[in-house]
Formats: sequence, structure tokens, C-alpha cells
Amino acid sequence: MTSPQLAQQTDFGRMYSRKIGGLPEVPSITTVIGQEKIDLDGWIGHMAATAVIQDDRLGSAIGDSAKLKTLARQASSAAVEYRNAAAARGDRVHQYCEEIALRAMGRPHQAAQAREALKEHGEEAFAGRFDEWWEQYKVQPLATEVTVWNESVGYAGTLDLVATIGGRICLIDYKTRGTDRDGRVKTLDPKVVMQLAAGAKAEEMVVDAATGTWEPWKYSHDPMLLGVALGQTEVQTVMANPDVLPAYWSKFWSLRQLWGAAQRVRDAGPALQSVGPPPGNQTVGRSVD
Repeated sequence: MTSPQLAQQTDFGRMYSRKIGGLPEVPSITTVIGQEKIDLDGWIGHMAATAVIQDDRLGSAIGDSAKLKTLARQASSAAVEYRNAAAARGDRVHQYCEEIALRAMGRPHQAAQAREALKEHGEEAFAGRFDEWWEQYKVQPLATEVTVWNESVGYAGTLDLVATIGGRICLIDYKTRGTDRDGRVKTLDPKVVMQLAAGAKAEEMVVDAATGTWEPWKYSHDPMLLGVALGQTEVQTVMANPDVLPAYWSKFWSLRQLWGAAQRVRDAGPALQSVGPPPGNQTVGRSVD
């Protein structure tokens, strides 16, 4: 599933509870990583400008201020619309990946329906490339969309796939990516290492979300951390460099402290209070004999 059962959106970002319907207790891995703000002003401006340039109505709008304002207003939401469309596409691709894993594990699945949903949106190529990757890497799934918890640091998250590949336990995160000008799938952001490192540091994994039953995390022994970029032309698989994992884990830990500090500041009360002049200084401009 693309929306983990134990996750819910809050004023503090996405958070996880211990059972379905429970109170949110810890932030999600992605919420923690999101504490590192990224300046998107340039990208947002580029998307808006591109939307105006590519709009078929631009020619007839030149010289007409009312029409130009309409184009500008609609173009201002281009970045949001692109992001939402990409998120919806990512959900459909992830759903297909999950259904394939469920099928391979002999569990009930809807692989055919998930592929049909991709086909309806002109995205069936993602399924084709994923199928090729699955066969080429001889993936043996152990768990899919598994929610994990770290009580010591205070966070939770959902791993796309735990599988055996080439005799190694692998923790896998899928990222749906676009295609560059050369027809290659776009590379992954190094932040995926933080996400994978946090998943590897899990202490528990959910057994039954409805009852809130958990068990110790059993895939912590030297797993290989893989980021898989899923594109329409190819799939690129990358491994988190073991030498950099301590640094990325340290950064994630620090961002988790930042998230916690932000909540404490929010709950601390008003930061500024009015203060009057000190006693005895209320006579101003007294005349001197």
C-alpha cells in the first residue's frame, strides 16, 4: 500500500502511531529528513515560466492585460500541479511493485489491476522495466511495505521492500524517476542514503497494525541498502556506500533533534512579552529651578 496504515498527517508532519486509530507518537522518516529545507524558488519560477511559454493562448494574450493576468495566475500553480501529478504517478508505480512482491510471496494480490491502472495513465512502461529488473536481479521478497519503529531515537517509517538478492538481505527503497534528454532514468538524490540508514536502524517491525502487535526488527544483520530508480526506459540500482553511512546516520539523528526542538518551542508558549518602564521613571521632562 502507498499510504501506511499507521501513518497520519498532523500539524507536525506525517507521524506514526503504534496501532490503527492510536495517537500519533513519533515522526516519519521522511518528515525528519524534511527538516532540511531546500530552496525551490528557482524551480517554481522555472515551472511557471515554462507553463506560460508553452500555453497555446499566449499569442492571443499578448497586448491584452486581462488575458495575460489569467495566464500568469494559472501558471503560478504549475509547480504544485506537477508535484501532485508526480506523487500520484509514484503511488501507482509503488502499488504495482508491492503487488508483484505479494504475488511472489504467494499472498493475495492485485497485480493485474495495478498494471491496468498504469496502462490507463500511459505509464505501463514503468511496469515493464520493473518486471525486467525483478527477473534480472532474481529478487526473493521477504516483506513488502513493512512499517518499522525506532523507540530510542523516536521515529518510524515504512520500507518498500525487504528481499534477498544474491544471497544478501537487502533493504530497498523505490523512487519513481523521469527520463533525461539522453533517454536515461534520472539519478537518485543522495538523501535516499539517509532514508535507508534510518530504516536499517529500526528496532521493531509491525506484525498486526490493527492490534498494535510488534516484534523485534530481524533484518539488522549487515543488510545491503539499495535505492532503485524506476523509469520508463530503464531501472537504475545503486547501493548506499557503507563508508558514508555513519555520516548520513549522524545527519538524520541531528535532524530528528531539530524536529523535537521545534515541537518544544511550539509548546513553550509566547516567546515575547511586553515590558513597561521601571518604577520611579514616570515623570518625564521635570523642570529645574
